[in-house]
Amino acid sequence: MTYEVTVQAARTPQGWDLTLEGEDAPIARVRTLDKARPVILEQLAATDPSADHSGSTLVILPAASDLGTDIRAARTATLEAAAAQEAAARATRDLVIRLDAAGYRSADIAGLLGVSRSRVSQLLHEGRAAT
Repeated sequence: MTYEVTVQAARTPQGWDLTLEGEDAPIARVRTLDKARPVILEQLAATDPSADHSGSTLVILPAASDLGTDIRAARTATLEAAAAQEAAARATRDLVIRLDAAGYRSADIAGLLGVSRSRVSQLLHEGRAAT
């Protein structure tokens, strides 16, 4: 099961105090926020060893800041863009396979889709490996 865990990050002279949303006391301190995820996951595992938090989505927001909404929006937009890109790649691969099955040459498929011949070859290889 996956969870969304929201963490408030408060800047201190030593780095950042990390507090779970709704809690009063920090659960950890990190020097830089890029180190927060493994530290938070370790603390969550220590607190509740029966739960698997490895797939948890961590949302780290600066405490006492109005930037939280913008940070959430940026993260959501990034995830949606990645999903859209994945769907587009899958659709393109499927179309290349159908065009190939319909007898189009790789050079023609490349011209139709605006990609290189080598990309068509790669897509055909990926499509055949997926089936």
